[in-house]
Amino acid sequence: MGNCCSVQIGLENFILRGLDSIAGHANYVCKLQQTLPTLSAALQELRAQRKDLLRQVDLAEQRLLKPFELVQLWLSKAETMITEAEKLIADGPQQMNNLCLGGCASMNYLSSYKFGKKVAEMLQEISDHKSKGVFEKVAENQPAASVVVRPVEQPVALESTIQKVWSCIVDKDVGIIGLYGLGGVGKTTLLTKLNNKFSTTPNDFEVVIWALVSKDSDVGKIQDRIGGNLGFSDDSWKNKSVDQKTTDIYGVLGNKKFVVLLDDLWERVDLNQVGIPKPSLENGSKLIFTTRSLEVCGEMEAQKKIKVKCLETEKAWELFRSKAGDETLNSHPDILNLAKQVAERCGGLPRALITIGRAMACKKTLGEWKYAIEMLKRCALPKLENEVFPLLKFSYDNLPNATMKCCLLYCCLHPEGYCIPKRRLVEYWFCEGLLNEFDRISEAQMQGDNIICSLISACLLESDGEIDGEDCVKMHDVIRDMTLWITREFEATENNFFVKAGAQLFQEPDVKAWENVKRMSVMENKIEVLNKTPKCPSLRTLFLSQNKLKVISDGFFQFIPHLTVLDLSRNGGLRALPKGISVLISLECLDLSYTSISELPTELKSLTKLKMLDLSYTENLRKIPQHLISSFLKLQIFRMWWRLNRDYPNENNVLNGGNEKLIEELKGLKCLNILRIPIHNMFCLERLLSFNLFRCWTQALQLRGFRGLEVFNVLCLENLERLETLEFSYFESMEEIKMEKPYTWVSSSVNHTSCFHTLSRVSTMGCKKLRDVTWLILAPNLRVLFIYFCPKIEEILSEERLGEVACVDGIPYLKPFLKLETLYLSCLPKLKSIYWDALSFPCLKLIHIGGCRELKKLPLNSNSAKGNPLSIEGSKDWWARVEWKNEATRDAFLPSFKLLY
Repeated sequence: MGNCCSVQIGLENFILRGLDSIAGHANYVCKLQQTLPTLSAALQELRAQRKDLLRQVDLAEQRLLKPFELVQLWLSKAETMITEAEKLIADGPQQMNNLCLGGCASMNYLSSYKFGKKVAEMLQEISDHKSKGVFEKVAENQPAASVVVRPVEQPVALESTIQKVWSCIVDKDVGIIGLYGLGGVGKTTLLTKLNNKFSTTPNDFEVVIWALVSKDSDVGKIQDRIGGNLGFSDDSWKNKSVDQKTTDIYGVLGNKKFVVLLDDLWERVDLNQVGIPKPSLENGSKLIFTTRSLEVCGEMEAQKKIKVKCLETEKAWELFRSKAGDETLNSHPDILNLAKQVAERCGGLPRALITIGRAMACKKTLGEWKYAIEMLKRCALPKLENEVFPLLKFSYDNLPNATMKCCLLYCCLHPEGYCIPKRRLVEYWFCEGLLNEFDRISEAQMQGDNIICSLISACLLESDGEIDGEDCVKMHDVIRDMTLWITREFEATENNFFVKAGAQLFQEPDVKAWENVKRMSVMENKIEVLNKTPKCPSLRTLFLSQNKLKVISDGFFQFIPHLTVLDLSRNGGLRALPKGISVLISLECLDLSYTSISELPTELKSLTKLKMLDLSYTENLRKIPQHLISSFLKLQIFRMWWRLNRDYPNENNVLNGGNEKLIEELKGLKCLNILRIPIHNMFCLERLLSFNLFRCWTQALQLRGFRGLEVFNVLCLENLERLETLEFSYFESMEEIKMEKPYTWVSSSVNHTSCFHTLSRVSTMGCKKLRDVTWLILAPNLRVLFIYFCPKIEEILSEERLGEVACVDGIPYLKPFLKLETLYLSCLPKLKSIYWDALSFPCLKLIHIGGCRELKKLPLNSNSAKGNPLSIEGSKDWWARVEWKNEATRDAFLPSFKLLY
């Protein structure tokens, strides 16, 4: 065998060496042991070079640059080489096993020759390719997308919004972007600016399409505007059906990475019906639209909803000044200040600023500017009426029903910039009969809340935080002016309004002004006396709050037979009601809060339709005639509440000594729906809790001045199904608020897992011996916590006492304060701990610490309140003593500190 093998090898060597000499090649077999490891090393280098180049290309693409074709070709070829070289290396061990005679001969010489030659050639190819893979630049600026540049007025203060939108355009996860805001706020300007930005900023979109939708546009009109951008504009296109146009548009956009900009949407646009492929992560396309309604943003499934806001004061003045011109503004030394007043009246709305600024550009006398200010106050400036108000009225006209329109117009009865408590607003609507879907205020509140949300969504109202524990809304000044214009020009026959709120009136309006008025507001003035006898058979609403009223004549109400809502609140000098109030037999709402009324006249018994009576903060009230309250058989809302002040209520107040008689009268009111009441002793509390009516409808409870009570069992209150606000004040002897099973006089059918689930606001004040408020662990939805003037409190929540919670059947231990928004701690000299560990505060906005010198640790770590705009108010000395868990926590909350004093 050995001889035969030698002969065979010899013969192959002879043939192949002949071939080598003919081809002029080296001996690939002898060099195979060297070239194969060299190929492996070269492959590793090629992989690394390709990986580095790919990283450069990725970075370039992230900057919206386009890689050179030559670079793409090199990468593609390198990938092919790597695959081929990997196969050669994988076959290497088998070929190496065939070698013999020191590697210069092979058991299968023909196979080894071919393999060795491939290895050598691949080495040379890799070497050559590596040398070609050195590029100074891997990409260039992309050609701009196909976009028609549109004329645009230079935007003011839109830069940050443009940047915010552009970051969403770059974000691959965001396909649909909704821009919403007031009419005239600059949405179209913003969209135009974005459209033009696509022509100057590197991007990889193939086409950018602009289409005005507007209120009256149908699908066909939208398709025609889009088709024009795509070159469909001949007669044959115009004669096609909607379905045929849909197919044509989809056929083009389905193969492109596109941006569609839709301006002025009033309702949902069906993208499929129009022919627009839905933007997705796969196609990378974008849809950006403007609308006046946040609701439309939701219906369009926008992943990002961005509000276009009015201008801040400085930017608003800058825009107004640019339109009025410095020549005019400098033509008289006093005009500049008057011009700032005019600009301020525009409320930061760009359309109003531009319109009024241009109108005043030639006004160079003081008289002209003063006249303009007066006309603005009266909402009667021609330029506003002709150019701005009609623009805004589209939003009013687009409201879905007459009820919502009436509710919006009702808001203009309040002064400019007024914070309107949402709950009070809904109650007035209810008493006016505007919320006719429900008979009970508790249910009507849902309808009212829905209307408010819809008006906010339509940008006709704005959320405005919280005042005195009440969520508020406000009306933009120009929107208010527009609604007053509507009541004057379009609704005069049915909704004749007389509004002089905040007008600095010292006397009541002339009686002639009252004659045909349906709703009147002279709130927030300086009227002291109402001594005329106006004849106003149509008047249903009268707002007199926040004046300086002292006297209302006996005959004032004589000829106002249909008055439904009377608001006399916040007239601190008003001590008595006229007996003539008895003629108001149609009255359903009487608000006497924050007045100095000393007694309620017996004549109020004639107000048999009364649904709401508010006696909050009437601390001078000494007398409520017997059986008066029980005569209000339709009463649904009854409120009494006292100030958080030790000196209140007055020692002669009607509730001093208890309010058993009042409770007895209230229990007979079968329609009662909302109760807000102070309780002064344990006996009265037990009486209150013994009636199902009170357990169902008590919304706020003020427990005040209980004498001799050392321990209060908070679970006696657990059956109050709708309790939202709870206050403990001036419990001189109370040392502990404990959590034990209810007293025998409380129903045991309560579901303990929902204990205090409705409670959102708790105040504890002037409880001298109280040591902690651990019971708050039972209030999972607490939003606001006030604790002050409690000198013995050492802990807010006590770890030791937490065991009591386990004794309350069915209550699981939960992390506290997950819904807390405001924590107000003041004059607690022994307070050392809020909680023993760091807590998550996902909703927290304010921590106020004052007079808590022993409180050195806060229950915070670097993740607490993450992402929230939290403010921590306190003194400089206290802040310097705070001990942080670590530097990361300190650094996280350092920007949150606000100096208190």
